[in-house]
Amino acid sequence: MKEKKKLVGILAAGILSAGLAVSVFASEAPVRVGAMSGPTAMGMVKLMDEAEAGETQNVYEFADLATDASAFAAPLTKGELDIAALPSNLASVLYNNTEGKVQVLAVNVLSVLNIVEKGEEISSLADLAGKKLYATGQGATPEAVLRYLLTENGVDPDKDLEIHWCADTTEALAYITEDEAAIAMLPQPFVTVAMTKAEGLKTALNLGEEWEKLDNGCQVVTGVLAVRKEFAEEHPEELKTFVQEYRDSAAYAMEDIQGTAALIEKYGILPKAALAEKALPNCGVTCLMGEEMKETLSGYLEILNGSNPQMIGGSLPGEDFYLFVEE
Repeated sequence: MKEKKKLVGILAAGILSAGLAVSVFASEAPVRVGAMSGPTAMGMVKLMDEAEAGETQNVYEFADLATDASAFAAPLTKGELDIAALPSNLASVLYNNTEGKVQVLAVNVLSVLNIVEKGEEISSLADLAGKKLYATGQGATPEAVLRYLLTENGVDPDKDLEIHWCADTTEALAYITEDEAAIAMLPQPFVTVAMTKAEGLKTALNLGEEWEKLDNGCQVVTGVLAVRKEFAEEHPEELKTFVQEYRDSAAYAMEDIQGTAALIEKYGILPKAALAEKALPNCGVTCLMGEEMKETLSGYLEILNGSNPQMIGGSLPGEDFYLFVEE
């Protein structure tokens, strides 16, 4: 495919030099992709960079990165996007709301939540009993994860500690900076950012690791790659190629931290490559597919459903939610 494009490009250049107009690749519709700015896009930056340079097999059209996942919900369901990197529960909501017209290709981000502190008091979730905890994500999956983990560790989230919910990470940082005994639940890469602004702040617990200690058959699934069912059915070869190119991109993200950090800065996910280099290893970038994807995602959604069914669209998605793409 690459050689074919190169040949077409050479021929087009010759035609243009002769003064004739030509539409190069006009017959090739791009694969339209969207991603949130943050960990859900970090595994994709190599693919974005290669697409920009014309080095991919597929032709891609990437939407502007957005901090609000809802920016991609309507475009995906309306057919304006083909693939989107989304929070795992939102993919389930879209599946339920569209009667199965949105499916999941892969888990692309695992847990990004951490408990951070300025002191030396927290070495287990049980240590949060009697403490004040600043946190973000009330009413969303971070709250569900926190409540589940506390309960499983013998801590009543409603009685045994004070949880101060912040509207956003900016508010949380203000409290953390002022409180010398601050303890907080924050997501990456903001944890890394906060450590540069709040002296003495350090990671006490990785909530993904705490979840795995429960041996409940799943992991915290922060992000997934969702696809329109219609696109998957009508463009199986392009989808297969996307999966291959995304897997290569995600693998590169974890193998070449420095190179990926430079691309994270280039695409504005974090302001500095040096900051991205520190954060990336803790951002849960992965690419789980097939049975592995289904097992960990279905188990996670089942736990969210037990907490609040509306968080996943009212009910667990059906078997057709999990799309297995042969490579």
